[in-house]
Amino acid sequence: MVGHVWDIRVYYEDTDSGGVVYHSSYLNFMERSRTEWLRGLGINQKKLKQDQEILFVVHHIDIKFKQPAFFDDLLKIQTELISMGSAKIVVEQKINRGNDCLIEAVVTIACVNGKKLKPKRIPDNIKLIME
Repeated sequence: MVGHVWDIRVYYEDTDSGGVVYHSSYLNFMERSRTEWLRGLGINQKKLKQDQEILFVVHHIDIKFKQPAFFDDLLKIQTELISMGSAKIVVEQKINRGNDCLIEAVVTIACVNGKKLKPKRIPDNIKLIME
């Protein structure tokens, strides 16, 4: 898998009392990684909302939990663009610890109007940057 790679350390707050990462923490890790992917492409989500009333929101996640992560693990979150429509983006995300794949997910992201929360076309300049 090529694309964006982002490292994150598992903190105690991400885990249960046994040091195992909560399932919901993986969603946070993936969200942060997608934000860093966009930031790395020069896409400022705050500016998109202010200037063009555009938000990117998660519409659907298909996630496979393969192995657990633990307190103090160093994880790599990989994000790769799979497809893009007029108002949606599909990315594959994997969370790895070393050579072990812990999580595989396909995330569908909708582009919506920031006030009405209705689907909105992804601007052509954003599409060009992502492609």
